[in-house]
Amino acid sequence: MYKYGVRLLKNRLYPVKMPKNCEEELQHGQMVLITTEKGQEVAKILRIPQCVFQKWGENLPEPLPFIRTLSTVDIQRYEVIQERETAAFHKCTELVETHQLPMRLISTKYTFDERKITFYYTAPHRVDFRNLLKDLTQTFRKVRIDLRHIGVRDETAILEGIGLCGRQFCCCSFLSNFESINIKLAKDQGMPINPSKISGVCGRLLCCLNYEYSNYIEAAAGMPPIGSSVMTPDGIGKVGALHFLNANIVVKLEDGRVKEFGKKEIEMLEEDVGNIELDYTINYQDEDEAEVIDIAELEEDDSSYTTNI
Repeated sequence: MYKYGVRLLKNRLYPVKMPKNCEEELQHGQMVLITTEKGQEVAKILRIPQCVFQKWGENLPEPLPFIRTLSTVDIQRYEVIQERETAAFHKCTELVETHQLPMRLISTKYTFDERKITFYYTAPHRVDFRNLLKDLTQTFRKVRIDLRHIGVRDETAILEGIGLCGRQFCCCSFLSNFESINIKLAKDQGMPINPSKISGVCGRLLCCLNYEYSNYIEAAAGMPPIGSSVMTPDGIGKVGALHFLNANIVVKLEDGRVKEFGKKEIEMLEEDVGNIELDYTINYQDEDEAEVIDIAELEEDDSSYTTNI
């Protein structure tokens, strides 16, 4: 069983295939050289607990071959490569502006042997970058150039950061695949449809809307819809709001009072009660939101994410 792993782009964890004679020599956090599909890359070695590999099961990523630990000379060379990555990033950005291309450069990565350089960028649609590639080829000679289109969720995962919850972004900590998310998830959980509260830094709906959705659906079973007529211990009323997690229902009664009742305390009525005007409902639009934003822009599209990292 593998004992070590590394985190690469998007902070994704991969096991490392180690030679038996060097496993005991490595220290946690030591810089090593490994082989990936892009070529030779530098990474920090991590000691992986046995339970992590058991949790992976059949989804265990392909282990990456170990080459060697970085020597003092290697570390100095790696620092120079990082400086060259920064210079290449600025140069490519200038060329993008020169050609007036609708693309945003996100990151630039050299392989350790400097045989390949990858430019990661986002764009709302397919970009014709043939002229840009021609200029890059003339600028970076004897280097294989890869222009890789990624999604806005991928961009956030690469750049990393802290979310509304105060924790590291899910996409750069443990999420390896993005699931489809739509506005119905927020509405079904009774959340106000305020883009600043239900969308992330990437400009798309929060990934965590998926996490507890099944719990809300289970809790909503047997609860009357908002606006329906019900019989309560205090008389007839209309449902104004649902509190899913504690199974309470807010009802406006005929005398104008608003009270909460347990799900088992009420009974749904077939006939509508017309003499009760419902003004206590969950407002799905935040009144403090001055700017009108198309909610559809927060949902998934072709530019949300790719598997092209």
